[in-house]
Amino acid sequence: MALLVQKFGGTSVGSVERIQAVAQRIAGCREEGHDVVVVVSAMGHTTDELTSLAAAICEEPPQREMDMLLASGEQVSIALLAMALHAMGVSAVSMTGPQVGIMTESTHGRARILDIRTDRVRSRLNDGHVVVVAGFQGTSSGSGGIAEITTLGRGGSDTSAVALAAALGADACEIYTDVPGVLTTDPRKVVDAQLMTTVSCDEMLELASLGASVLHPRAVEIARNYGVPLLVRSSWSDEPGTLLTSRKTRNIGRDGLELGSPVDGVEQLEQQAVLGLSHIPDQPGIAARLFEALSKAEINVDLIIQSTHEGSSNDITFTVHEDELERARTVCDAVLGDLGGALSAEGGMTKLSIRGAGIMGRPGIAANLFNCLSQQGINLRLIATSEVKVSCVIASAMGHKALRAVQEAFDVSDSQVQLNPPLEGENEPEVRGVALDRDQAQLSVCHVPDRPGTAAALCSALADAGISLDAIVQSERQHGDGSRDISFILPKEDRARADVALAPLLAQWPGAALEEGAAIARVSAVGAGMPATAGTAGRMFRALADADINIALIATSEIRTSCLVPENDGIAALQAVHAGFQLGGGERHQAKGSASPLDNG
Repeated sequence: MALLVQKFGGTSVGSVERIQAVAQRIAGCREEGHDVVVVVSAMGHTTDELTSLAAAICEEPPQREMDMLLASGEQVSIALLAMALHAMGVSAVSMTGPQVGIMTESTHGRARILDIRTDRVRSRLNDGHVVVVAGFQGTSSGSGGIAEITTLGRGGSDTSAVALAAALGADACEIYTDVPGVLTTDPRKVVDAQLMTTVSCDEMLELASLGASVLHPRAVEIARNYGVPLLVRSSWSDEPGTLLTSRKTRNIGRDGLELGSPVDGVEQLEQQAVLGLSHIPDQPGIAARLFEALSKAEINVDLIIQSTHEGSSNDITFTVHEDELERARTVCDAVLGDLGGALSAEGGMTKLSIRGAGIMGRPGIAANLFNCLSQQGINLRLIATSEVKVSCVIASAMGHKALRAVQEAFDVSDSQVQLNPPLEGENEPEVRGVALDRDQAQLSVCHVPDRPGTAAALCSALADAGISLDAIVQSERQHGDGSRDISFILPKEDRARADVALAPLLAQWPGAALEEGAAIARVSAVGAGMPATAGTAGRMFRALADADINIALIATSEIRTSCLVPENDGIAALQAVHAGFQLGGGERHQAKGSASPLDNG
């Protein structure tokens, strides 16, 4: 007999008939002998309807009152589902988030979970009840110690369910939705998107942060951190769906279930070299040509960055192991011989990385990393970011000093440090899936000082305004005055606030200016096998080139390659990359079970 936490979304409980169908599924699970805790969302479009009512009453309603209002939607669902179970002869009890003991921080509208007091749930389970819990909500201690209803924000019911599974030590958390599981991409845009059987939490975090909407990143973070087996299944069939796996597991600490440090390790990779190609043509196929040549020469490339271009030229920078520097230089010289442009190459570099779940979703983490390095007088040669890792390339002479500073800043023990970690991802698919995000904007801060603290100052200013960055790219090209450009990708909704946040800082740097890039779409490939598979980036760039799609910016991490393309080319780019990696089915795909989720574009 297992303890299962099952979550049903608003579509799954959108009508009386659907509530009864959900109750029938739960009753079948109970007949198999399992203990069941069920988490449900508000019915259908209830939350949107309540929000509209509030807007009709007040242009800017108080967030506390919005929480009171929105929390009522889930209370309707849990009561009706408990009634449906009773009608089928299944003993059930409904509970709100506060009744269950979901304790949160005192932030209305987007509270994080501190603790779940599970005594009441366990008591009801021991009495033979199905416990039906209102997702999306909890309680905090307000002023004077008076309990206040809080809501968890977007994806809150997923978060509630996985957090309950972690606190209860459940055997599994099952997320029931209106899709059969996690797919290689959005089937509305790519008709042959495939269902996957497994995906790692790290891969899912990347995909979710890139626009995939099957699961909210916060729910995946909790599953990753506490080793909760997480299943995504269809509410309308008995198919097994998709299993999310994690090699991580830890106990819930005193800082809170969701508020523990997101940084759970530091990596230092030594003997790295940086090669930069500048003033090369800005046209489709250039990146593909370069990285195909490097792959043919059996040169393993790590980080790749293509920064903002000037006029009709572009810059591409990448890193390799120092042992491969001269061979890489020879390949680049041959490519530049046909294209024109300049090459810079330098060894004696170290890549320092912090890793953990949801790093870029917490604005202060990257800023803290850059700030602690700048305080040691350490300049950043390259920056690479993802949802699970932020990396900086620095001079090797500063490596030991940088490592100690980062350990202290993030309270990381020696046992959490990996020196020259081996390549991971052998026997894993190089690409699990592809995501498209059209809700991003590109900004470039031009002519910033090339000195320690610049990136930290920019990121801190944005973090103080609560703005999360999805990517940070520092240009390799220097201007005549020695300054550089730094580009950001951030949510469109934060675009105007970024202007206000950065204005005081730009005023301190003579000549610095904020420039907005053209309308973009971001297409990304994600796969745990990328580090152990040569040529993945080149294959992605070739797929785009063959579709005559130009790449405006490239940003990579160990398990993700992202390209910015013109907004109008977004869907075509998604289709081209999906087909380029043969994710639409076939023998190669089926053997490895690769796949990934839908996007919100």
